[in-house]
Amino acid sequence: MKVGVLALQGDFAEHATALRRVGVEPVEVRLPRDLDGLDGLIIPGGESTTITRLMQIYDLLEPLRTRVRGGMPTWGTCAGAIVLAREAIGLGQPNIGAMDIVVRRNAFGRQVDSFEADLPVAAFGDVPYHAIFIRAPTIDGVGPGVEVLARLADGTAVAAREGTMLASSFHPELTDDPRMHEYFVEMVKEHSAVSRQPSA
Repeated sequence: MKVGVLALQGDFAEHATALRRVGVEPVEVRLPRDLDGLDGLIIPGGESTTITRLMQIYDLLEPLRTRVRGGMPTWGTCAGAIVLAREAIGLGQPNIGAMDIVVRRNAFGRQVDSFEADLPVAAFGDVPYHAIFIRAPTIDGVGPGVEVLARLADGTAVAAREGTMLASSFHPELTDDPRMHEYFVEMVKEHSAVSRQPSA
């Protein structure tokens, strides 16, 4: 299995470490050729304007749109969720725009307003997930095919899934809890298994 990490800016090294921790050797993606043979992709947290601008400079935007809309499992964390979203409020750059969610940039304020919270996540059982929010977006709207996976105590959506796409407002790569990365790896495995089945 080959899982890529978009390595233009942001927390890509931390995601690579987290993938290794769950038994997957990551592939750093900087150019279109790095997408060859990938089974899945993580778009890390960082600065969404910078990431989307660099995607255009390195001719990655259209190849990524094609791959993601074609069903390649893709997970966007924090800024990565903004890059994936159908509508990103406050982003002045073109993004992938594939996942049917509306996100709001820097919804909680500046870096000094960062916080941590224990989130109930049904997919993870009874043990809450300790999430780290840094200049995080919120998921303000979801389409009919989107499942909200986690909410803050006030009901704000902070993680969601639509088919082969996953978005989280927080930074799982900054914790020692492997469950979000394990969840995404299982998504990749499921998609790969379906893709290998012979057509009727």
